Order: sequence, then C-alpha cells, then structure tokens
Amino acid sequence: MGDIMAGFTLEQVNEMYFDVLKEIGNIGAGNATTAIATMLNLRMDMHVPQVRFLTFQELPTAISAEEDLVVGIFLEVKQDIDGSMMFLLDLESAHYLVNKLMGRDPSFNEEFTEMDLSALQEIGNIIAASYLSALASLTGLTISPSVPYLCIDMAAAILSVPAIQFGQYGEHALLIETKFGDDVNVNGYFILLPEVDSYDKILGALGIVS
Repeated sequence: MGDIMAGFTLEQVNEMYFDVLKEIGNIGAGNATTAIATMLNLRMDMHVPQVRFLTFQELPTAISAEEDLVVGIFLEVKQDIDGSMMFLLDLESAHYLVNKLMGRDPSFNEEFTEMDLSALQEIGNIIAASYLSALASLTGLTISPSVPYLCIDMAAAILSVPAIQFGQYGEHALLIETKFGDDVNVNGYFILLPEVDSYDKILGALGIVS
C-alpha cells in the first residue's frame, strides 16, 4: 500500500468512505428488493438500510441471539477485489421467502427440504449479486463471486468462520442491515469482508485516496 494508506486500519475508515458504503447498502438493498419482488411476483417495500462497522465479536448479537439458528450464504469475491461476503437471514424470514416461492401457506414452518434449500440458495444468489453489482457500479471495479455456500446454524457458529479466516486483516467488518417485505418484513444482513489491499483499491477507485 502507498504512503497515504500506511498504517491504515479498518477502524480508521473516514466519513466519506462510510457514506459511500451506505450508498452501496442503499443500492444493493434496493436491487435485491426489486429482484426478490419480481421473483415472487409481489410488491415489496424497503426500509432504509442500517450500515455499521462492528468487531467480529459484536456481529452475532447484532444479528440475533448467538444461539439462534440463521441461514447463512457465504461466497468469495475475486478479481479486482479479494475477500468474501455473507448474507444472513433469520429463520423466520427464510421460511417466509421459501413459502412464498413455493406457493405454500406463509406460516408453514417444517424443516427445509432439499428443494427448499435449493430455492434458498437461488434467493441468496440474487441478493448477493445485487450487492456486488452495486459495489461494482460505484467503483468501476470488476468483481467475480464464487458459487455461494449455504448453511443453517447458530449465528455465533456461522460468523466464527469469517472471523477466523479474515481476522488477520482487521478486527472489524461492514454490516448492512436491511428490511423489506409486503405484509411481513424480511430481515437480512449483508457482511462485506475485503482484504486490506482491496480496501485500498476501493478507496482509490472512489478517488478518496490516490
């Protein structure tokens, strides 16, 4: 990294950059809401996303009680930006989306079948692509996502994976909390974990540093 970025840590992200991240959250959540609404043939309203920088230790409780089951969609990003991203849904939201997609009663709450899990992975694909598209369009960078990995586990367990894998790059992660829905709100959490060199590229692409 150049002299301007010497000693840069994720904790020192400046206000301009944070505003840009909020804009990524707004555009990404808007794209995701539109895509899911089209997929389910529903009209969905979106609340203004909440964007926060949190330590890995704070992430699980910011999403739910640490022992609560959540659906996690994890993928790696490559090319101009290296790192990973996650999208998490609370179990109630995941059931609601799958039931809508399958044409079932919205309150159906049985264990997910293989077909349900495939539907969830497709929903995760759409949501992840929406956020990465927003990041790519704002920065002009090329971002290639891997095939997403889906798991259902306790929030603390799911979030321990990126904490171990990416803790070497800093102790903080960007959390974008978004709510969208019709008669029921879907609660989703987007977590972006770029490597430090990729933060440098993002900042440079936005003209915040040279």
